[in-house]
Amino acid sequence: MQITERHRVIVLTGATGFIGSAALDALARHPGVLVRALARTPGAEREGVEWVRADLGDPGSLRGVCEGAAVLVNLASYIGRDEERCHTVNVLGGAALLAEAARAGVRRIVHLSTAAVYGSLPHRGIEVDEVAPDPVSAASRTRLAAEAPVLAAGGTVLRPGLVLGAGDRWVVPALAELIDRVPASWDGGRALLSVVDVGELARLIDALATAPGPVAGGIHHASHPAAVTSADLVSALADEGILPAVREEWSWARCLEQLRRRPGRVTERQFSLLARDYHQRADPIWRLTRLRPTPTPLSLLPSAAPWYRAHLAGA
Repeated sequence: MQITERHRVIVLTGATGFIGSAALDALARHPGVLVRALARTPGAEREGVEWVRADLGDPGSLRGVCEGAAVLVNLASYIGRDEERCHTVNVLGGAALLAEAARAGVRRIVHLSTAAVYGSLPHRGIEVDEVAPDPVSAASRTRLAAEAPVLAAGGTVLRPGLVLGAGDRWVVPALAELIDRVPASWDGGRALLSVVDVGELARLIDALATAPGPVAGGIHHASHPAAVTSADLVSALADEGILPAVREEWSWARCLEQLRRRPGRVTERQFSLLARDYHQRADPIWRLTRLRPTPTPLSLLPSAAPWYRAHLAGA
């Protein structure tokens, strides 16, 4: 697609990832918008998308990627356990990308972080930073560090909770493992969780990136405004044939004892994030974007069910 003065260029990182691909679909639907999609391995050619081979782990590959752009949407990050790579990609790569944006005169920045920056302490209905961030993993620590230069540049930082939908290789697969290791309703299933469908998160990102007027910078929780209990989440997944149903209720102490007896990929800290209160208030982002969320946090789960069933069967 040839760039003309009629096209508004939006630079998008992480364009082939779980969240990035959903955001790409949303952004590319706008007439007059050209999405400059950055990826280590470019995707298929499509109308409204210009693929650019780039990698946050290689700052040299980012030179010139923001030329002529109006908006930068940074959804790329490394979330593995390699601390050095977390720092290289999330902190140094993010800084290099922001430097390119500043050099090119980009005036709007939307950056994806995570609610996991709050650490392992259970909480209910908190406002942004009502609980001091206390990240415990390399990924969360470096993603928190990456927020600071975005905020200094006047950008918008999004902290989603649990992101569900086709392509989710963490939340529901982790729940499947945990139900196998701890086959009960954890602590009575009373925990309140912040969740968001990947398509809904993409809508929020799209609204911020394409808003006709100025967008106030700052940090926003980017989940569905209503919480979901851990029992309702597991039950909804069981109703769709994704997880087995559970019938017993176990105390938190018994859950931890059983988890330690059966080691697995999911850590005790990660179990806590899925089985104890981890709920952040997200009403402000929906008011800011003037979008209406789905009726419930799990309204779109049935549409993702076939993907989840196939993925877990393959795994």
